[in-house]
Amino acid sequence: MVPRRTLVGAGIIGGLAGALAGREAEAFDQQIPERSVERIAEAVTGLRDDRRLSRRFSELGPLRDAQKTFLRTNGKFPDFIEVGVDVWFTVHDWHIRWQQPLILGRDGLGRYTIVLNQTTLVLRPEVLGAYIGIPYDSK
Repeated sequence: MVPRRTLVGAGIIGGLAGALAGREAEAFDQQIPERSVERIAEAVTGLRDDRRLSRRFSELGPLRDAQKTFLRTNGKFPDFIEVGVDVWFTVHDWHIRWQQPLILGRDGLGRYTIVLNQTTLVLRPEVLGAYIGIPYDSK
């Protein structure tokens, strides 16, 4: 059991503390100029937009487009896509940045491979850096 005196005293002290906090908040609001509040709101909005855009993985857009086209046509993800050096390193850096497991290997011809979303990307160093080949299956 809580003694009556403790119960009533705690309620009174809590009420007074809340009233004092409300007065301090009003005084704080009066001290901040309107333009400062607008700049803070703009900064918060900018941070929110940056965070939202960072999760879109725009650097993988062309590869995902190729995968989606193949998926719509064949009902499954492609087994392989041949890519240039720039695309290869973009995918590699994406794995590092988002702390995703890297599955690296080599194919039968000794070319480097990396797995992205159930599709093996095959590095073709002799083509242009932004090259993305036509997706294909192992069959």
